[in-house]
Amino acid sequence: MPSLNRTLCHILPLMLLCQPAAAQDAASPAEPPFTSIQPGDFAIAGSLSNSWADFDNDGDLDLVVSLKGGDIRLYRNDNGKFVNVGPQLGLPTSGPEMRGVAWGDYDGDGWVDLLGGATMPGELSLVFRNEGGKKFTNVALELGLTIPNRSARQTSWVDYDNDGDLDVYAANRIGPNSLYRNDKGKFVQVSAGTGVSDSRPTVGACWFDYNRDGFLDVFLANQSGATDALWRNNGDGSFTDVAPELGLDNPGRSKEEGGVGCAVGDYDNDGNLDLFVPNYGVNALYHNNGDGTFTNVAKDMGVGIDNHAVGAVWGDYDNDGYLDLYVTSYHGPRDQQQPRDSLFHNEGGKGFRQVLTETSQLNVGDHGVQWVDYDRDGALDLSVMRGYTSQGGHFLFHNDLDRAAARRSLSVTLLDAKGRFTRMGAEVRLYDKAGKILATRQLSTGDGYNSENAAPLHFGLKTMDTVKVEVTWMSRKGRKIQTLPNVDPANYAGKSLVIKER
Repeated sequence: MPSLNRTLCHILPLMLLCQPAAAQDAASPAEPPFTSIQPGDFAIAGSLSNSWADFDNDGDLDLVVSLKGGDIRLYRNDNGKFVNVGPQLGLPTSGPEMRGVAWGDYDGDGWVDLLGGATMPGELSLVFRNEGGKKFTNVALELGLTIPNRSARQTSWVDYDNDGDLDVYAANRIGPNSLYRNDKGKFVQVSAGTGVSDSRPTVGACWFDYNRDGFLDVFLANQSGATDALWRNNGDGSFTDVAPELGLDNPGRSKEEGGVGCAVGDYDNDGNLDLFVPNYGVNALYHNNGDGTFTNVAKDMGVGIDNHAVGAVWGDYDNDGYLDLYVTSYHGPRDQQQPRDSLFHNEGGKGFRQVLTETSQLNVGDHGVQWVDYDRDGALDLSVMRGYTSQGGHFLFHNDLDRAAARRSLSVTLLDAKGRFTRMGAEVRLYDKAGKILATRQLSTGDGYNSENAAPLHFGLKTMDTVKVEVTWMSRKGRKIQTLPNVDPANYAGKSLVIKER
């Protein structure tokens, strides 16, 4: 763990932005202490998307970053020191810009593969097959995943038909989205021109089972004044947009407004997955009411600010048992944009407080953001991208939470029955001895702006008491529950509880 004397950020006074009325009299949390890691190595302008996975199966998480100019940097994690091994492993250092990066084991060989979507029309997406952690080979053409006529934003590896392999959903900023079914390692476009092949300008896409029928549905954050969508997966290969009837479409926006990303998380620990949507305009927080309906509570909860938000991701950075929210945003004229980020501390599920100021060292992002415990100390670290201006970079901040608090956590890794990382969208819930729910997490299907992690789930804990772990897998027979009673979090300090699907 880095020394607190080495580049330790100073504690800044709280700037109270959009605080909920219910929390007016509560004590204000200060900005948490973080240490900047390898700032000289990571200070590279044009940093866009970031995603984490253990590409070499050595037990720790590695970082991939896409940059303007086509560079895809893969930083191998060598005991907390990050080394760019992308060029020697076959990843490009220049060429078409890849605006999204997503990890997933599409061929089921036990090694996570990497997909990058081309930003500019006329360019083609790239799919890099992981050759045993030794090199990457672009196989997009032979797989049928070049995805032409696209300005890529979010790309998601998801098993939409619950047949056990990963399919691909490709959001498109300039034309119809596309869904590709995985047929024994080859990909075939389905629903072309209809349904989920939505023609609105999509930037963010998040898959989750909002109605608990066992099939993953997809929310789309759409730009340029278009309404948003929630395409319900009917389980028979068809989809129905239910956003208008559920109040998730956000109509009446100007051409300058629109959805940019999305992030799924259970912020109030009621067992239901909620949805945050960062917007050009007023952000939205849709509370899942547990009956298939949602309520936009952004204003009441203190996160409904009017901004140019881009990326958002949930994570319990202080291990108090509640998900906090980081949002990247920017302001200022073109080519002079400056970050205006938010770290919203969760006040026990009853509201959020902004704990960053304009001068905070964490206020550096305008594109991608991810929470990740890269050194396995139990505390979530912050990985944030700045794409605008020459001062850009892909910044990594170590969370300097005190050791006792950092250990008050549990990491959970979900694998399929053959030990492969293919279960995107699966859910995990923790319960105490009395059967009360403590928290819910979902395996990433895309968040943080145009990325998809293949990383363990992190649970902050109020106590180190034993818990029951409940996993919900999506299957053709509906939601399938698997439980592990009497799990002692102390037994998993510095490692992850690995659960294989039964």
